[in-house]
Amino acid sequence: MSRTSPNQEHADVADATVAARPRPTWWVKLIAFAACLLTLWHVGASFLWIAPYSALREIPTQQVLASYMLPMFGQSWSVFAPEPINGDYHFNVRAVIEKDGEEIETGWVSATDVELSMIRYNLFPPRAGIQSSEVASGQMNAYNKLNADQKAVVGLDFDEAEWEDWMVRSFDELEGENPSTETYMAEEHLSTAYATQVAYAIWGADAVVKVQYRVSRQNVVPYADRNDPSAQRPDPTFSTTGWRLPIEEEGQSRENFANTFRGQFERIQP
Repeated sequence: MSRTSPNQEHADVADATVAARPRPTWWVKLIAFAACLLTLWHVGASFLWIAPYSALREIPTQQVLASYMLPMFGQSWSVFAPEPINGDYHFNVRAVIEKDGEEIETGWVSATDVELSMIRYNLFPPRAGIQSSEVASGQMNAYNKLNADQKAVVGLDFDEAEWEDWMVRSFDELEGENPSTETYMAEEHLSTAYATQVAYAIWGADAVVKVQYRVSRQNVVPYADRNDPSAQRPDPTFSTTGWRLPIEEEGQSRENFANTFRGQFERIQP
């Protein structure tokens, strides 16, 4: 009578366990394969987006990368040297509203302060907490590329129908060409659309006649003066803009914006 060794018994049990273990079905394999591809794409796209610009970025194209990374995955090395973020942007809004048959000019409201209060001391900050800062940064960067005459145009009131076309024609009438005006008009449209939503949220869409926004940037204390207890931050710089007729993007929801923004605005009021 032959006897089986303990090692042989263990091997037999292991083989039986492997044989009894069900193999993944085709759809499980498909999901795993798709998850691997998605992970590879995300890691690769993040690398291309964060890294300095190169020809590799044009493989998926810049437009494809931007549409994927923004707004949820946007990031950069701007918090590090050699050019870390060294200033704060603010976006302020006011409006002319109709009340009791009269048009009344409101005071300025800092949309940035309202949004920052959403993320301060919040372990799960919402994306809505940085929208105004991003809009302000884009607008001022485009504004600073304009010449003095073009900045004077931006400071005029454009509060009649088809005012954007009127503004473009005003740029075109100036002597000399500056391709920066096209970039600025895109930022102008975005900034006015954002200001419109802020005004509607605070004063009501039915009451708002026209809006005006003001963008400012204030640098931090210069690095050379960091140890000086009496050092003061430099005065803020402003991009001067005039009154604008309200505009809205197709597909925007006044209600959703107002529910988020107005609720927070009312919570931080003294």
